[in-house]
Amino acid sequence: MRTKVAIIGAGPAGLLLGQLLHAYGIDNVILERQSPDYVLGRIRAGLLEEGTVALLDQISAGARAHAEGLVHEGIELAFSGRRHRIDMKAATGKTVMIYGQTEVTLDLMNARKAAGLVSVYEARDVQPHDFDGSHPRVTYVKDGVTHTLDCDFIAGCDGFHGISRASIPASAIEEFERVYPFGWLGILSETPPVSHELIYSNHARGFALCTMRSMKRSRYYVQCSLDDHVDQWPDDRFWDELKSRLDQEAADSLVTGPSIEKSIAPLRSFVAEPMRFGKMFLCGDAAHIVPPTGAKGLNLAASDAHYLSSALREFYDEKSSAGIDAYSATALARVWKAVRFSWWMTSMLHKFPDTGTIGARIQLAELDYVTQSQAAMTSLSENYVGLPF
Repeated sequence: MRTKVAIIGAGPAGLLLGQLLHAYGIDNVILERQSPDYVLGRIRAGLLEEGTVALLDQISAGARAHAEGLVHEGIELAFSGRRHRIDMKAATGKTVMIYGQTEVTLDLMNARKAAGLVSVYEARDVQPHDFDGSHPRVTYVKDGVTHTLDCDFIAGCDGFHGISRASIPASAIEEFERVYPFGWLGILSETPPVSHELIYSNHARGFALCTMRSMKRSRYYVQCSLDDHVDQWPDDRFWDELKSRLDQEAADSLVTGPSIEKSIAPLRSFVAEPMRFGKMFLCGDAAHIVPPTGAKGLNLAASDAHYLSSALREFYDEKSSAGIDAYSATALARVWKAVRFSWWMTSMLHKFPDTGTIGARIQLAELDYVTQSQAAMTSLSENYVGLPF
């Protein structure tokens, strides 16, 4: 089999890239090692920037998001027992949308199926070859048979643990990483959200976040130890801990119920440079990871897909390699700003084991400044709603 662009990974990055390339008339094939049901079962992010929604609209995959997504104009920062609203729309003219990554993935899968594009699920032992040469190809095993996919370019959209970045010689790549000394314990429940906007809470017991997937389904998080296990957190313990980290009004109005999903996620900042290696490009989590505090992971995957698809369109339509030559630097400029913002939000809101009382007081001073200064509120808002592509 031959195609112009072989895409490894059928998460949001790979699926969005595939649809954008299709819109530009560029043939592509997606290889995914898991089944469609497994991909759809992964509970992930749920906040979309306007730029991400615009990309879904560009490929005619945004209708359900507009119909079911929740548009938010602000967020609330809670500290010292009180909540303070940041009006992002007033500061920037922009909003964000609450719409689950699982739903985005489903919409993109359906768009790809409607377009009749090739996706190979449960492709085993996927391996990219000769991406630093003149004849790149990807081999994989399906139903016990080894296949070769010849291509012009390879897009590695297979996540942090995928084969794409792992295939690059160590001497050709530089990795930057910070692993945070805590995790997020999150639950999903069929309960109405405690607030119509997100609440980010800084508390002496640790960080908490109140968000939602719909007006009937809530997503809550509390900072926890990396040594914790979900079995140590029955629902009652989780709800009690969440209430203890919220202001009194939120704690009193919180509707609790059985969890339908519960997991602990570690937090890290990670960037791999560059994002291009000959004829292979990294896209999304394969190249970078940010703490979820800034809601940037899925949106960075979308901007990568935008930059890469535009560069490949330029290559095929205009016979120019300027776009693909600039892809890594262009994408990384936005990535590093998102890494900075996510690090800053994480540093301001979480309890760190090594900063002591002075660190806690500095956090409160920072939060007080952010919620009192128009310039600071504007800076937070500009980054939160998403920097321009």
